[in-house]
Amino acid sequence: MERRDFLQLSGAAAGTLLIPRWDPFARPWSGSLTPIPTADKKQLANIALDTAKAHGATYADVRIARQLNQFINGRETKIQNVTNTESFGVGIRVIANGTWGFASTQDVTADGVKRAAEQAVAIAKANARLQTEPVTLAPQRGYGDVTWKTPIEKNAFDISIKEKADLLAAVGDAALKAGASFIFTGLFLVNEQKYFASTDGSYIDQDVHRTWPQFQVTVVDKASGKFETRDALSAPVGMGWEYLSGRPVDKIKTPAGALVYRNTYDMLEDARLAAQQTKEKQAAKSVEAGKWDLVLDPTHIWLTIHESVGHPLELDRVLGYEANYAGTSFATLDKWKSKSFKYGSPLVNFVADKVQTGSLGAVGYDDEGVKTKEWDLVKEGILVNYQAIRDQVHILGQTESHGCCYSDSWSDVQFQRMPNVSLRAGTKAQTPADLIAGVEKGIFIVGDGSYSIDQQRYNFQFGGQLFYEIRKGKIVGMLRDVAYQSNTQEFWN
Repeated sequence: MERRDFLQLSGAAAGTLLIPRWDPFARPWSGSLTPIPTADKKQLANIALDTAKAHGATYADVRIARQLNQFINGRETKIQNVTNTESFGVGIRVIANGTWGFASTQDVTADGVKRAAEQAVAIAKANARLQTEPVTLAPQRGYGDVTWKTPIEKNAFDISIKEKADLLAAVGDAALKAGASFIFTGLFLVNEQKYFASTDGSYIDQDVHRTWPQFQVTVVDKASGKFETRDALSAPVGMGWEYLSGRPVDKIKTPAGALVYRNTYDMLEDARLAAQQTKEKQAAKSVEAGKWDLVLDPTHIWLTIHESVGHPLELDRVLGYEANYAGTSFATLDKWKSKSFKYGSPLVNFVADKVQTGSLGAVGYDDEGVKTKEWDLVKEGILVNYQAIRDQVHILGQTESHGCCYSDSWSDVQFQRMPNVSLRAGTKAQTPADLIAGVEKGIFIVGDGSYSIDQQRYNFQFGGQLFYEIRKGKIVGMLRDVAYQSNTQEFWN
């Protein structure tokens, strides 16, 4: 593999926040897998639950899960690799002596789950020697036997490798004909088949699908050797192959000429446009440092929200229980308790949810059997809530989990993870052109780029893919070298 190829593939994985981490238990799969019958899963789950209770657990849950991943990567019009992986096993979580214990196994048999349940209880009892206060779980009803499936039109795993490879080759060809020097392309598909059962009486079978098409176009100026790039304006979604249908009704042309896709995505058209816009970036003037008004497209602002709102309002980071990768949080409990902390202006309303159809985080039930929902985080600018799960909400004086518990894999313990976090629309309908019309001196930003934020999610810097100068309410040309700096509270106010 050439260095350029390695950097592209490794950089795409490292920079994506939403890709499951590498699973040491994953193995190749043939593409013809038969799920375990529900009756057998229930029988195995009951063995785990009964064993845990018999050994002293006061609560137990079990997750029997199979995860299928498919990665297809291309360079120009050639396919570089196709990788299919399968990870399959059981994770068992218990409370014994007031303390959590967890164990997992790939031995998906009666004896295998029994041994794992015994081990989980033994670990909980060992942990209890260091526990200063018992785990407090919010009450949770049992749902009995229920199922949920991502509402897809076409299962992406049923689409042939040839069709997918032909698409990536066509995307590469379209970009080259439109002036690209290089293009990397990729498809990343996920299918999580998850069966959850608990001593609360829930037996929940879920079939979760996710799709993410990607590319990066590069245009090199042969005279100077300088180059510019533009990434796909796609998103990772909770949809099937229909996301790639690119229906005309879903395409919105922005005042800057960039096409933005709201519900589906046309990879071919976006690649052509990317090559043209990347050539424009070559001739664009560099931005002047200073204060500018910003008009931020959803393809850009999602990342600003994710970093400056999503992470700092995860309760485990607020409490200092979690600091790995994304740090802790400036949005401490005293600010929430005041009921007056101005996270943003009165126009700013942030909502968390795990239910929005087609969104990446949408599921029917979270990984501790809680039915998912929507709730407010910031209302009319004021911090009103966090993201919390069953063993956390009592800290907030609440009695119901928010339903945002998640695990990357059956082999990992589930814990509080970010749901979808979004800025609510205003009460008045406005187009991007309406927003731009009121700006004297500003920049319209499309697509996400590099970013940096401190370990309390407060001071930050964000880039993007395309930058257009606004003067007196009109787009007057393209800019480059743009990044904006602010802090979370100043920015949202």
